[in-house]
Amino acid sequence: MPHDPSGPDTAACPADALLRKLWGQWKTHVIYVLGEEGPCRFGVLRRRVAGISPKVLTQRLRELEADGLAWRTQENTIPPKVTYGLTDMGLAVHEVLKGFDPIARDMAQSPAE
Repeated sequence: MPHDPSGPDTAACPADALLRKLWGQWKTHVIYVLGEEGPCRFGVLRRRVAGISPKVLTQRLRELEADGLAWRTQENTIPPKVTYGLTDMGLAVHEVLKGFDPIARDMAQSPAE
C-alpha cells in the first residue's frame, strides 16, 4: 500500500487515532484525575491538577470534550456551576492509563538504561 502523505494509515495502527487525541501536555493527567475523582467542578479540577493554568485547563477540557472523552454541564446560576466528567470512552481510557501505574512506578525508581 503506498504511503498517503495527507495522514496516517489508522487501519494499520488503530491506536494511532486515540494516541493523537491524548497527545498534549496535561491531557492524560486531566483524564486520570477525572477518572479517580469522578465528575467535578472546574475549581476542584484545577486544584487536583497542580501546576496547570486555568487557560490551559480550559483548552484541554474543550479538546477532550470535542474528542468525545469528556462531558461538560453548566447550570445557569450566579455564578455558573460547570461540572466536568468522563464519557464511557473517557472512562475506558482512564482504565488503560491506570494499567500503566506499575510500569510508571518501576521507571521512576529505576535509573535510565
